[in-house]
Amino acid sequence: MKLTLLSLLLLILCCTERLSAQENQAFRNAPKVINDPGNFYKYAEHSRKFSGIPSITVTSNGTLWATWYAGMTSGEDANNYVVLATSKDQGVTWKEILVVDPDEKGPVRAYDPEIWIDPAGKLWLFWAQTIGLEGSVAGVWAMTANDPDSENPVWTSAKRLSDGIMMCKPTVLSTGEWLLPVSTWRLTDESAKVVVSTDKGANWTVKGACNVPEADREFDEHMLVERKDGSLWMLLRTRYGIAESFSKDKGKSWSVAKPSALLHTSSRFFIRRLNSGNLLLIKHGPIAVKTGRSHLMAFISKDDGKTWSRGLLIDERAGVSYPDAQQAADGKIYVTYDYNRTLDQQIIMTVFTEKDILSEDYDAAMVKVFNERKMISKK
Repeated sequence: MKLTLLSLLLLILCCTERLSAQENQAFRNAPKVINDPGNFYKYAEHSRKFSGIPSITVTSNGTLWATWYAGMTSGEDANNYVVLATSKDQGVTWKEILVVDPDEKGPVRAYDPEIWIDPAGKLWLFWAQTIGLEGSVAGVWAMTANDPDSENPVWTSAKRLSDGIMMCKPTVLSTGEWLLPVSTWRLTDESAKVVVSTDKGANWTVKGACNVPEADREFDEHMLVERKDGSLWMLLRTRYGIAESFSKDKGKSWSVAKPSALLHTSSRFFIRRLNSGNLLLIKHGPIAVKTGRSHLMAFISKDDGKTWSRGLLIDERAGVSYPDAQQAADGKIYVTYDYNRTLDQQIIMTVFTEKDILSEDYDAAMVKVFNERKMISKK
């Protein structure tokens, strides 16, 4: 593997952090959960120097939930904590109801959160905890609430589910299994793991994993789709963009990750099956064009990813990244992403439908997406 100086320095840093975390096991301790965070200066919106990496979900009654992570210093560091907010008016106003902070001024950070509503209607808040930036010593944590339409739900205690980091939403298979896309990142083989629960989230075990060639490893941030033929399709973030892998045994074994036809920068994207059975993809730039972190676009595939529609432009600005989405029962697709994590610190939401993406009146659809843009959080 040919290493650049930056890659070599990053590898040395990760190895150092890994040793530090192995010596200090504080990241395995349950974090503090702080209610009404706006009452505390450290967690108040105006004291933040970093905000990004959001996730969104919506209940059957239309209550919106969003999560992201933030900090008092302008980076991904020991000061990071997870924020959870809710909206009862379709995103016009938001209330931050809690933060997850492992140890306040200590070395442990909470980051990469995900919000999800399971098939029974239970609300799940996932996040990662570790010391530093190395994923191989991190852990996936979660807590749940049975009343997601309440403004202040009653939450279970935080529980560590597995080693690694889960950057993207769970997938429920036709078998009833729940799959978490959990990664241990760059220093490990078979880093893009599939963690499975067969008892509706009570217990979790590693079922299988995809290996990313060493020269291509970055932050896997993989996503899973069950195809109509029963096989599983995994898309992963690599140094060159989006790789793909396939499983014919529901996630137990996977092909080696290879470049997909989806050209992309090395950044998070989003893929999910819609109510219609079609696939939704949100990425930077057109399908066959590699841009930087700009021009977020939404695409539809009616043939399990073989071909894609024309893209609907969501946000063209440089500095937009990390899309996450959830479709409601009425067909509305709620999308969140961040913009300029250390300057503007915007966590943004917009809404559109599958029909908007496929509309022949492209200009009107694009204006609609712009007009639906709302601010979840900002500097």
